[in-house]
Amino acid sequence: MADIEKIADDLSSLTVMEAAELAKLLEDKWGVSAAAPVAVAAAPAAGGDAGAAEEKDAFTVVLAAAGDQKINVIKEVRAITGLGLKEAKEIVEGAPKDLKEDVPTAEANELKEKLEGVGATVELK
Repeated sequence: MADIEKIADDLSSLTVMEAAELAKLLEDKWGVSAAAPVAVAAAPAAGGDAGAAEEKDAFTVVLAAAGDQKINVIKEVRAITGLGLKEAKEIVEGAPKDLKEDVPTAEANELKEKLEGVGATVELK
């Protein structure tokens, strides 16, 4: 049990970049893709919006369109989500797509500004 706790502590201390590298390494090693859980996780958000109509303190950041600077948008999506190049490109090319769910207001506005700064169209739901 102590080994499992040590692994959890080690994982908790990873930076975002290290966690993204670990995810890519495990995808290659196990022959799976982290892109599928992102798409599955996006589905429940549609039904949860009805109860939060009163006062929103969390938003879903939606990439509505990539705009003319698709490469810069892909780079920004990678930075925000921690996904690999292929997965980020699929999200950008498949817009509109949910990028992050249940994001606090301040962070949602910051992500929106970053994405719009590189030419994307973003919606907060």
